[in-house]
Parts: sequence; structure tokens; C-alpha cells
Amino acid sequence: MKHLRTQTDDEAANAETPGQCRPPEHAMHRRLFLQGLMGAGASSLMSWNGLFSLPAFAAQAKKQQKHCILLWLCGAPSQFETWDPKPNSIYGGPFKSIPTKLPGVHFSELMPHCASIADKLSIVRSMKTKQNEHFQAIDLLQRGAEPREPFVRPTLGAVLGQQLGHLDNPIPNFILLDPSPEGNEYKQFKAGNWAGWLGAQYGPVRAGGEYKLADVKQLPDRTTQDIEQREALRRFLTRKYENDRRSSAAASENAIFSRVKGLMSCADLFDLEKLKPKDRERYGPGTFGLHTLMARNLVENGAPFVMVSNGMPWDCHVFQHEIYQMLVPDVDRIIFNLITDLEERGLLDKTLVVMMGEFGRTPWLNVSRGRDHYPDAWSLAMAGAGIKRGVVVGATDEDGVEVVDKPFSEKNLFATIFTALGIDPYAEYDEADLAIFYRVEENAEPIREILR
Repeated sequence: MKHLRTQTDDEAANAETPGQCRPPEHAMHRRLFLQGLMGAGASSLMSWNGLFSLPAFAAQAKKQQKHCILLWLCGAPSQFETWDPKPNSIYGGPFKSIPTKLPGVHFSELMPHCASIADKLSIVRSMKTKQNEHFQAIDLLQRGAEPREPFVRPTLGAVLGQQLGHLDNPIPNFILLDPSPEGNEYKQFKAGNWAGWLGAQYGPVRAGGEYKLADVKQLPDRTTQDIEQREALRRFLTRKYENDRRSSAAASENAIFSRVKGLMSCADLFDLEKLKPKDRERYGPGTFGLHTLMARNLVENGAPFVMVSNGMPWDCHVFQHEIYQMLVPDVDRIIFNLITDLEERGLLDKTLVVMMGEFGRTPWLNVSRGRDHYPDAWSLAMAGAGIKRGVVVGATDEDGVEVVDKPFSEKNLFATIFTALGIDPYAEYDEADLAIFYRVEENAEPIREILR
């Protein structure tokens, strides 16, 4: 059985692990929990929605819940045309820089909307990672550490879905909105590898294309009673198999069947036609904007983690500047609308928003007037839960070739994300007693300059 190792009382009392966060609101109030048990009865808690059917528990859980939206700019956007312009460098390109809400801080002129909300963002200009090919870099930035065969580390979405979500919540804990949900740049994540050793129940629900979940309507020739009876029989037989064989695969399958029932109840949240036309106009008409709007709607309704991918348009090895004149203003508007909407709805302080790709782009142009892969010095942005507002940390040299102040790795980034969301970055995984893993390896420090 794969699990997180827990501390003894003596270990907990003596622990001084950097970055640990155990605020009291992370634990459900014992008296409230017992009141729910007494009032509802154990049998009703085993039904769908379980504890969330109790008004007191549901209200308390919703108040305390945190969320994360990852805007995954797949293909790797250029730092020069976004967060770290170098207009006076030979590598700076044709675009100017513009002042932001932060004195002395400039963004690319292609990002005027983000410049106007820079006081709500934290920018990291000194990311330094190792992988320079897409598939390996995506794997690194999604999992937070290099692979260790034969073990498969869970992705960020799987871990956050497990830590922030609830298996009896009808809304999936990990949602991936992708223009090609059948897989494209994520083909290396097929066959359940998103969740790694956590189990398939923590893998993503993938949606995209038509923006709706398919095959979630109840068939007209089946009654609710018929469906419940079939489900009860299936649950009994598979649970018996799970117990007799001690099968983790069967346990994951049981959890997935339960999740399907929840999807039937929340399918409308994946239907953009249910959202206001004015909102769709502000975010759209492109797929990435509409998916980001859907992510906002899902978080409003309780989704713990939503990842929004936009395919690979940022991989501009040819005609970089011409393509970026279209790409960057679009993502600039989308980020502005998302951050503004979350703040207006009182959700920004509870929702961590991460905006990044798998690496950056070269300072120099190639012979096709494009920028190539560059993990040595790149930028990302964060905002929301646990993150300071209006901070820029790290720096590159005048040409953007090297990090000259505060280099940060993927491990520092993951430690920052976990800490911002109140999750212990250094919790220890016990992978079948064969190897030891941690949420963040090597005790890597979070980027404290941007943490509240």
C-alpha cells in the first residue's frame, strides 16, 4: 500500500523542518465532525456526496478550501517578449518595454494588461533548470524532480488534487483542459502516469475540443433505481475482489467508478454555453481563453486543481517576432481577466495561479529568425493564495544569457507552490518500502521572497 509516512508524537514535537505549515484550519473541527456523524448516521455518509451532504461540513470545507489554476504555456514562451524584456540588448528583439504598476519594473510592450496589474503578481526572473527538450522538460516541470526508474512520481496536479480535494466531491479533484484531450504533447503521460504511485483515482479528468463532457447523460430507458442497483452490485463485487486480492488497481478502479457518478452531476460546469456571453467575449474566442474561463467557473464551484494547456504554439523556432505579436497580447488579456475576475469574486486569496511553460527561449535568434529552447535563464509568474503581491525576484544579466541573482530550480518552485497552499513540502512518501521519496527532494527551499 502506498502512503505518506506520518510522524510519531515525539518526532512532531521536535520537528523543525523549514517551510512546514500546519495551520489549525487544515484540520476539521472534531466536535463538528462528530456532530455530523451523529446527525447523519454512518450509512448516509457512505452514499454519494457523503460528508458534503452535511450543510455544516460543506460550508466549513468550502470556506477553508484552497484552489490552484495552472496556466500551462506549453512549448515554452520567451521571457524577452513577456516578463523580462531586454530592449537595449542586441538580443532584445524589436519590441519595447513598458512601465508597470511597480516602480522601476518593466514588462514587454506586448503585455499592457499585465503591466496594469503587476501589483497583484509575483514574477520570478531567474528560473534555471536542466532539461532542454520538450518531453523531458514537461516531465520535470510537472513532477518536480528527475525520474527514478522504475518508480513514477505523481504530477503536481495529482498531488494537489489529493491534498486539496476530497474523493467524495462530485467535482473532479484534478481537471486538465486541453485543446486535444486525446493527447498531443502529453503522449508520455498516457496509461495513467499522471498520478504515478498515488493511483489512478488521482489522475486528471481531461476535457476539451467541444468544451463538454461526453456520455454523462442518463439513458432514457434506465431508471435511477435501476442504475443504483447496478452500481451497488458492481461496488460489492469489486470491493470483494479488492479485499480478497489486496489489489491497489481494483481500489483505483472503484474510486474512478464513483467519480463518474459525480461527473454526471456536474457536467454543466464543463459547458461554456451555460456561461455569460460577455464573459466568453472577454476571454475568447480562442481555445486557451475559453478554457481559462471554464477553469475560473470550475474553481468558483469547488474544483481544487485545474490545469489549462494551450497545445504548443509557443515553440517558435521560425519567425518568432511575427508569431508573438499574436500570441502574447492574447495571453496578456486572458491572464488579466482571470486575475481580475478571481479578485472581484473574492477568490484570489484562496486560489494560487501559476503561469509558466517548461523552459525559456534563447537570447539569440537562429537562422530562421526564431528562438530555440533555453532552460538556463527563464521567467514565470504567480499570483493569489500564499503569494505576495507586487514582487519581482531574481535577475538575469543585461543580455539575458545567465542568471546573476537567485537562481531557482524546479524543486524550489514546487516547494513554493506547496508552501503557498499550506501543504508540507517535505512530507515523506513510502513507496512500497523500496525507496524513499519526498514531495520536494533535497530539502529544496521555497522562493521565500514571494511567499506571504
